[in-house]
Order: sequence, then C-alpha cells, then structure tokens
Amino acid sequence: MNSRFNIQSSRLYRFMFVLLASQMMLIPIAAQNGPTQQNLTGTPGTFAITNARIVTVSGATIPNGTIVISDGKIASVGANVSVPGGATRIDGTGLSVYPGMIDAGTNMGLQEIGNAVIGTVDVAETGNFNPNAKAILGLNPHTSHINVTRVNGITMAHSMPRGSLIAGQSAIVNLNGSSQDEMTVVPTFGLVISFPRISTFAGFNPRTGPRRIDFSQAVKRRDTRVKNLKDIFERAKRYASVKAAAAKDNSLPTPKTNLKMEAMIPYVGGEKPIVFSAERARDIRGVIKFVEEMKLKAIIYGGAEAWKEVDGLKKNNIPVIYNRIHSNPSNRDDPYDANFESPSKLQKAGVRFCISTGNNGANVRELPYQAGLASAYGLSKDDALKSVTLYPAQILGVDKMVGSIEVGKVANIVVTDGDILEVRTRIKHMFITGRKIPLTSRHTEFFEAFKDRKLKSK
Repeated sequence: MNSRFNIQSSRLYRFMFVLLASQMMLIPIAAQNGPTQQNLTGTPGTFAITNARIVTVSGATIPNGTIVISDGKIASVGANVSVPGGATRIDGTGLSVYPGMIDAGTNMGLQEIGNAVIGTVDVAETGNFNPNAKAILGLNPHTSHINVTRVNGITMAHSMPRGSLIAGQSAIVNLNGSSQDEMTVVPTFGLVISFPRISTFAGFNPRTGPRRIDFSQAVKRRDTRVKNLKDIFERAKRYASVKAAAAKDNSLPTPKTNLKMEAMIPYVGGEKPIVFSAERARDIRGVIKFVEEMKLKAIIYGGAEAWKEVDGLKKNNIPVIYNRIHSNPSNRDDPYDANFESPSKLQKAGVRFCISTGNNGANVRELPYQAGLASAYGLSKDDALKSVTLYPAQILGVDKMVGSIEVGKVANIVVTDGDILEVRTRIKHMFITGRKIPLTSRHTEFFEAFKDRKLKSK
C-alpha cells in the first residue's frame, strides 16, 4: 500500500514540476513576442452588415436585411436600411446575425488552472460569511478563458464567487476590455449563497471510504444551518433599521460601521437578488420557504430538480439559472436524458429560466451546444435560442441593454455561417459594445502554429 502511494506521489510531483516548468518557459516567449491576442480589445467605428439574415430574437427574423452599428449601439436594423457614409461595410450574404450569447452562471475570470496552480484561483474567501467579497475585484481581464469563450459567440457572462455559505457578490461583465472597469456591466449584481442542503455524507476515511449519517440526522444538520442563516439575515435587517433610523433622526446614535452587514442591506431588503445554489427538490423547497419567510428577491442556480417545484417557483417569481445539461442525472433511477429535458419542463410550466454551463471559464464556450441539446429534447428551437440570449438578459436585469437585436441596444452582435447552436457553425464576425473583435484565442494560435506540421516517416 505504502509503495503504491509513494509511486503515485512521485508521478504527481514529476507532473507538477513539468507543468510549472512549462509555464515558466512561456513567460520569456510572451515577452519577446509582445502583446498577445489577450490584449486585443477590438476596433471601434461605424459598421454596416448588409444582405444578412437577421435573427432579432425578440421579434420576427429578417430574411435579408441590414444592421448598422454606431457609437457602440445598434443604430438601425431592417430590410430597407440605408448605410451611412463612411461606415465599414460587411457583406452578410449567406450569413446570419444573432445577439451575443450570455452565460448567466460562471466563475469567469476568477480561476485559470484550478488546483494545479493555486495562485490563479480566486473564486472564494476563507470563512462562511463573506457578503462584502466582490467577484469583480478578483476578476482577471486577461484570462485566456475570455478569448476562447467569446470566439464561440458568447459576449457576456455572470461571474460568481463560491465555496462558502455566503460567498460574496457576483458581477456581470462583457467579455472584452483591458481592465475590470472596461468589462463591467453590473459590478455587484447578486449575493451568492450555497443554501444548506440535506446530505448524509459525513466525510471520507482513507481506509474505510465514505462515512454516512442517518437521514434524520442530516435533516437536523440542515435545519441548524438554515437557522444560522436566518439569524444572519435578522441581524442584517436590524442593522439596516438602526442605520436608517439614525439617518432620519440626528439625536439617535449612529451604529458602528460593519462592512459585512453593510453589504447585506440591499439583499435583506429585497432590492437586489440573492442567487441560491440548490439542486435537489427538497433543497429547492427549502429555498422557497426561506424566501417566503424573509421576503427576499431570489434566483435558483443549478436547479437539477427545479421542474419538480414549479408551483412554488412561479408563486414567488423565482427564476432558474439551469446548469445541469452536461451533468449526470441526480438519481440512479432517472433516465439518461433527465437533465436534457428539464429546460423544456420548466418552459412548459411557465417558470422563467435560462441555460448556463456553470463552468469556471474553460468550457463556457460549450454554451450554444448545451442549448442545442436541450432543443433536441423538448425545448422549442426559439426557446433554446432565447435561453442563452434574451432569457438570461431578463433574469440578470440587463434585457433593456442586450439579449436581442433592437435599435438602441448595446451592439453585442455575432455573425455566423449557420445556426448559432450548431457545432459545425463558424463565427465569422463579432462585436462587443460596438467594437469589432478579433476572432483569435489560444486555441486559434495553436491551430495556426501546427496546422501545416508534417510527421517524418520512420
């Protein structure tokens, strides 16, 4: 046993050494070559995409039309639109124009290489109570994940902290910009909470394997954690009340500033949404009950079994950011396509939802394919497209800005040679906030470097 462990450890150390060495070797190469594609933020100007099929999402599709982009916004769109003088023309013959896609649940920019290089991971703070932690302050604008993602048609992401009971505040960002400020759409969107769940798992023993507890004991544990969460919210409400009273009456003492309680004020008051991470039906019921009692504005993140609790979700107007398309079914007896069908069940029940990858950044590029898979299992083609464009924009409260092709909206636009949800489709042009984005990434650079490589015969 010990010898096998030593051999595995030795292999792991060798792998880590090679990985770190390769990373160090890339540093001087990057310095010699100057700025890479990670620093290219696109070209501004006035653009006109002509003779294209325009999928507006919010309205009828225009079979052959023109869209004009100016000052970062959609200036005009239609079948009979005149092209302004000096505009850069893009012939859209045989091409389709879509609004840029939005992933409403990621860790984009907060993690680069996972557990292999701890210094590149900034998704969580220590402790269980971190409402004042802000994802936007830890977001890396130059992460390689951004370029790999946006060249596949995704122009915006909701980046969330994770890892504790109250993880912190999420941010909505455009996938373009050389700084956090340039990327920011909403710097503090929602408070992210991992809602206490019922789990019989009680740890892992290397000799005996997983340790389990009785279900009744697991329920008691969950109830205790929920009570602790309620206590936090009650304290935050009292803090907000005392502060508001002091602001109205100068004779009252001003409470000592508590940064964590300060961060809770807009959330306990129902002004801003709380993103509750919950998967199983019983845990989602717990969220619904908590929201009703505390009178909160909520969003379910995950939602593997949300379709089982549609009545409570609709009653409390709780939307779902569904991220389980590529996950295994929750129960052993579930059919293989249980997660593929969930979006269609939510849509038919009238629950507001959108589809998300739930990824840390590397695989957010799979977003269109996950929506496409849902469309093959009951979700209509129109709703599948909306699930990654207009629906996430509505849930995130930015639908007046993005999510569809309409005059006055921000020009987050994607031009393709086919259906944007199809694997074979290629992105031909992209605009984020009206800037024409270079379609380059680490993947395209490697492809160009090795596409003509020839193997020598032995």
